[in-house]
Amino acid sequence: MSPESATDAGQSLVWTIPNGLSALRLLGVPLFLWLVLGPEADLWALAVLVVSGFTDFLDGWLARRLGQTSVIGEILDPVADRLYILAVVVGLAMRDVIPWWIAISLPLRDLLMWGLVPLLRTRGYSSLPVHFLGKAATFNLLYAFPLLLLGDGEGTVATLAQVFGWAFALWGIGLYWWAGLLYAWQVRRLLASTERRPRPDRRAAGEV
Repeated sequence: MSPESATDAGQSLVWTIPNGLSALRLLGVPLFLWLVLGPEADLWALAVLVVSGFTDFLDGWLARRLGQTSVIGEILDPVADRLYILAVVVGLAMRDVIPWWIAISLPLRDLLMWGLVPLLRTRGYSSLPVHFLGKAATFNLLYAFPLLLLGDGEGTVATLAQVFGWAFALWGIGLYWWAGLLYAWQVRRLLASTERRPRPDRRAAGEV
């Protein structure tokens, strides 16, 4: 089998260990929300976030190690990250740990990104490569919100967690929007420099 064929075969994989870990991460989203908003079991909620962070690293490492990279894996991983960020900000806002402007600003940025997808498809693209700013923003936010949750208490540990949590949060929000605006600028340049992809002729396709 040629390297190209091996790559195509890997991209078509669905039932793999990395994809299973990504699915497990997704199942943790409603569990986290229930722990935070129901019994307010913050330590268990933090444990869910820790497990999610570990599986986030592990599924990417295993995908490369085992040669099990796939299209569905490339979709599941960022979707899981976005859902965890959304779940955490909603949960913390409902607990009055963070203000609602934070909980609203992050999904608004994601709406901006989703709104650009139809424009990309007119040029034959479904997405652009993830920028390092976006990765840095996600890293900051995934550390910030567990710390803010831990800081929702009393004592020295809670105070330190709150200080570091807000530091990560403010940097993360700034980088998150910066990455989004940079992505929008890249889309604008692509639209200006690339011809529109012609639509397939459905009547011709039906005659074949």
